Amino acid sequence: MSDISAIEKKYNKWIIILSISIPLVVAILFGVNLRKLGFNVTPLTFLPPIYASVNGLTAIVLVIALWAVKNKKIKLHENLMKIAISCSVLFLLMYIAYHMTSDSTKFGGEGTIRYIYYFILITHIILSILIIPFVLITYVRALAKRFDTHRKIARITFPIWLYVAISGVIVYIMIAPYY
Repeated sequence: MSDISAIEKKYNKWIIILSISIPLVVAILFGVNLRKLGFNVTPLTFLPPIYASVNGLTAIVLVIALWAVKNKKIKLHENLMKIAISCSVLFLLMYIAYHMTSDSTKFGGEGTIRYIYYFILITHIILSILIIPFVLITYVRALAKRFDTHRKIARITFPIWLYVAISGVIVYIMIAPYY
């Protein structure tokens, strides 16, 4: 049992570091526009539909991974979860690249739809920050073969991560007419 504890302790340091640094770096880079700083870069305006699609793919992969584990297809579940994590990282990289090279798009809807949009956007942003340690802890517990505790936290991680992936697509669909 001490090996498992050592493995988790080793990764827990990284979980803390990544859970704090990823949102901070994204927040900092979100405010950096390379063109406004004088760099001659092409705006990557083609990225939003691509990273929205990656969010959609993440949602699909998560649902299939849940099906796989419920049907005792453990290796498939493991591979799908690695794909879901990779998709989330890919989304994040494209999101940062877009915002570092392009002006932010303002939502142009009015009335009730505006409140709905901002509710979805704000919950998406908050939960996208909160999901980072949950995903990492869930993954580390699987690596440590602590499947009892892995299952317990996965029951929390899954719906939040799925909401983040789906709400990302919804936010894109709602703001797409204003690009």
